[in-house]
Amino acid sequence: MSDTYARSNLAAIDAAHHLHPFSDMGKLNADGTRIIQRGEGVYIWDGQGKRYLDGFAGLWCVNVGYGRREITDAVARQMNELPYYNTFFGTTTTPTTLLAEKVTSRAGPDFNHVFFTGSGSEANDTWFRMARVYWSAVGKASKKIVIARKNGYHGSTVAGASLGGMKYMHEQGDLPIPGIAHIGQPYWYGEGGELSQAEFGLKVARELEAKIDELGEENVAAFVAEPIQGAAGVIIPPETYWPEIARICKSRNILLVCDEVICGFGRLGEWFGHQYFGVEPDLAPIAKGLSSGYLPIGGVLVSDRIADVLINEVGDFNHGFTYSGHPVCAAAALENLRIIEDERLVERVRDDIGPYFGTVWGALGEHDLVGEAVSVGLMGALQLTSDKASRMRFEKPDAVGALVRNHALANGLVLRATGDRMLASPPLVIRYEEVDEMARITKIALDAAWQELRR
Repeated sequence: MSDTYARSNLAAIDAAHHLHPFSDMGKLNADGTRIIQRGEGVYIWDGQGKRYLDGFAGLWCVNVGYGRREITDAVARQMNELPYYNTFFGTTTTPTTLLAEKVTSRAGPDFNHVFFTGSGSEANDTWFRMARVYWSAVGKASKKIVIARKNGYHGSTVAGASLGGMKYMHEQGDLPIPGIAHIGQPYWYGEGGELSQAEFGLKVARELEAKIDELGEENVAAFVAEPIQGAAGVIIPPETYWPEIARICKSRNILLVCDEVICGFGRLGEWFGHQYFGVEPDLAPIAKGLSSGYLPIGGVLVSDRIADVLINEVGDFNHGFTYSGHPVCAAAALENLRIIEDERLVERVRDDIGPYFGTVWGALGEHDLVGEAVSVGLMGALQLTSDKASRMRFEKPDAVGALVRNHALANGLVLRATGDRMLASPPLVIRYEEVDEMARITKIALDAAWQELRR
């Protein structure tokens, strides 16, 4: 496909016909779209032949790296055997069934069922309905409200965007929908003030209990949060946060939902983020690393507590998608998980490359422009600051983050900027020398941005 259109003006075609997600199309069309042509390992190449180290694994998802022929061969075999069939009306397919067994085998003893979707956004819509159906089936139909976090991200469908706590998303489309409330986020650097991290973690966690009291325990169905907030800026909660959240959910009889769309499948050095933080959720949406982005697939891990009621009490659960458990996507996911297991990538992130990345990335915290450098596994953030001592923020944080991102891109590294936080999430197969390359280019970008800001 890339060869066929090598001489065409793809950017002009794109501008004429393609509306991009989360984009100012007027500005994008004026600047021109970057066409990505191929990938191999941790690198991608654009249409001009320039190579970039993909420090963001596509969109948090290409865990096993680019160019894995094992996955594309598995996809081709399944396409030739059975390119599609649905999972409605009492049917399924072989890869769908085997994937359900495989993915639940890694999720913990209480997760023995999964409901497949086409994406993480669909997965969040799914558990949202599932939680309400569950409570109704056990005779507590008033338990409908879901509590989520400000600045959390759970997709961009109507329910997903409402669950997320990002104001700029709520401003479009009259969101959030009714039945969703938000509490504070565990962002110590930006909001902790004079509190220690431990004190701040408890303080923010206990906002959940206060919100339950305000709404009435009999009206609250669930609390949802990402183990580590991704799109918000890789916000890693203090150690005191998750144990207190789990205690509150259990004592107040509300479901705990961990959004594993980003943190799942090895990113944190465990199969899932809830395992890293030692909590046991009732529901967990998944996607991204499930197939390493090779084909779109997502799902909801469903605990035995919920599944038993759905199976034995609910009857028809009137929810699903044409592509739920798509056999070709399931085949890609199965082969992806085989690679993760056989190459011991989860253990590698936990014991080897993750700690190395943490050391190298953490050293960037010494830069004059960086207030903190944090990471877990292969997920990291640099908080930009105009004054280290006071944790002073820039007046235009988006502009500063974009400045660093653009300098990195010009030097061959893809990072993401969320406001004044620089985010990294490289493929799990990244090597030591490639981590060094990431850090070297990031420092070049920080130096260039710092010089411009001082002028």
